[in-house]
Amino acid sequence: MKLIDSPKYRKDIDGLRALAVIPVLLFHFGYLSNGYLGVDIFFAVSGYLITGIIYREVQKDSFSIVDFYIRRTRRIIPLVSFICLFSLFLGICVMLPDDLENLAQSIIATNFFGNNILQILTTKNYWDVVNEFKPLMHTWSLGIEEQYYLIYPFIFLGLGKKRKNLILPILILLTIVSLVFYFSDSPEYKKFYLLQYRFFELSIGGIAAILLNGKILKHKLGLIPILLLISLLIFNNEFMPQYLEIILCVMLTTFILSSDNMNQKILNNPLAVFVGKISFSLYMWHQVILAFSRYFILNELDIPSLIILSIIIFLFSYLTYKFIEQPFRNKQKLSLRTALLSVAFAFILTSGVSYFIFQKAGVLKDIPELGIEKESAQRNMHAKYNDRIYSFDKEFPNNEKTKILILGNSFARDWANVLMESSSAESISISYIYYSPEEYPQPNNRFLAADIIFFNNASYDISHFDSAIHNKLWFIGSKNFGINNGIFYNYLGDNYCQQRTSMEEGIYESNLKLKKKWGARYISLIDPIIDRSKTVPVFTPDCKFISQDCRHYTKSGSIYMAKTLEKQIQAILNSVN
Repeated sequence: MKLIDSPKYRKDIDGLRALAVIPVLLFHFGYLSNGYLGVDIFFAVSGYLITGIIYREVQKDSFSIVDFYIRRTRRIIPLVSFICLFSLFLGICVMLPDDLENLAQSIIATNFFGNNILQILTTKNYWDVVNEFKPLMHTWSLGIEEQYYLIYPFIFLGLGKKRKNLILPILILLTIVSLVFYFSDSPEYKKFYLLQYRFFELSIGGIAAILLNGKILKHKLGLIPILLLISLLIFNNEFMPQYLEIILCVMLTTFILSSDNMNQKILNNPLAVFVGKISFSLYMWHQVILAFSRYFILNELDIPSLIILSIIIFLFSYLTYKFIEQPFRNKQKLSLRTALLSVAFAFILTSGVSYFIFQKAGVLKDIPELGIEKESAQRNMHAKYNDRIYSFDKEFPNNEKTKILILGNSFARDWANVLMESSSAESISISYIYYSPEEYPQPNNRFLAADIIFFNNASYDISHFDSAIHNKLWFIGSKNFGINNGIFYNYLGDNYCQQRTSMEEGIYESNLKLKKKWGARYISLIDPIIDRSKTVPVFTPDCKFISQDCRHYTKSGSIYMAKTLEKQIQAILNSVN
């Protein structure tokens, strides 16, 4: 190995960007389980390039924090602002209130470089299927990069040219600290979304840039590093833990960045270079197009639809690269004043409209299917209905009514709403105790006082309960109404109110298994409404959504299920009289 001068422009880095973005697209298409590692490649590339630029300027005593942020603004913000504006406009046209409110939150968070923080406060789990319908879900990674840009330059600014020898030791120390965080027992969602756990991915590339200082390695390994990286992206390496895959991905990317790849056709061919050049636009557009397509056009992503979507994604990406990215980066084509005014206008417009939508709970028009009127809409409408059960977390009142104890999480609260909407509501007293699926209830006075106990964790082992409690227990089954209501809300065909949907994979099988386990003590919420095609209704007979989020009942859904299960509810109540 030997060091040689690095060319000013390296086609292979654009090729590496292509190698990063295509797996991400395929991953979100559902075809490459390790494709998410493309984001880690982007992090390493960013760290390498940004550090190299800053370090060279520090050596020449020409580093300006203002110039740095102007360059980053020109590079990133115009495209992000346009994507937010496009998503906002389309969301207003097709989204239901909750989904539009979530989009508005995402736009504000994206504008303020914090969509990764928003995800921690909301869904937490990146892999949750509901994220497939969020157009700006992917800007979590942009949040990490932008937070990195907000902090990182000040390390160099603080040390300056005179103390530039301290930059490398400090960067190594921060990398070690980040790795300590990464290998800690912190929750996985924090490791996924927060900069301190991801910093090492950016800084390892930065360390390489400082060590090489404008040079690259010429070696005889040929295609081996690139082929290893490709295999890591393509193959599902079940023998390798995820943390090791990420570290190996970063190390291989950094080695490739540090190497002379000029004669390698994998990274330097014209197609790879072209894809790399538009990779930022590709990354920004792909989730927007996929999410909206899933939301209101496509029931499933088959091969023909994926081909069409791919063409649209590449077309939109090329257009924004040509007419947004390139002009805003070019000082000769677009003055700083014009660029900043354009960005400021888009920021104020998207943030302002999004805040208005958030305050209106996403309700910009009447939604009869949800029983929502624009004039009377208010924030947390559905929560006020569903969370009323918390007021029942207390001892039973001293009366002659049938005492019902309900145990469990939000699905148990759903069952409480069904009971309170039933014709028997006036004859029962309800007490509620929250338990997450991982918790195991310990009998207390309310267990003994209850006439009937409903429990929504039907997988629970009740062997440690005494027989007196066994005889009171009834298990509430699972339920599901598809993945997202957007496709039904935007349906333009006949029989709108008679639409039905398949359930999420595994729900039907779980229902059969639990029904077999508990027999007569099991309350199936699926059997009374499922048809021979194994589909369930989306709307009640009066055309109201049964579920707002496809998992929990609306008020109309609770009323509908109370009527549907009327005889079974009466039989259970009569069994204790």
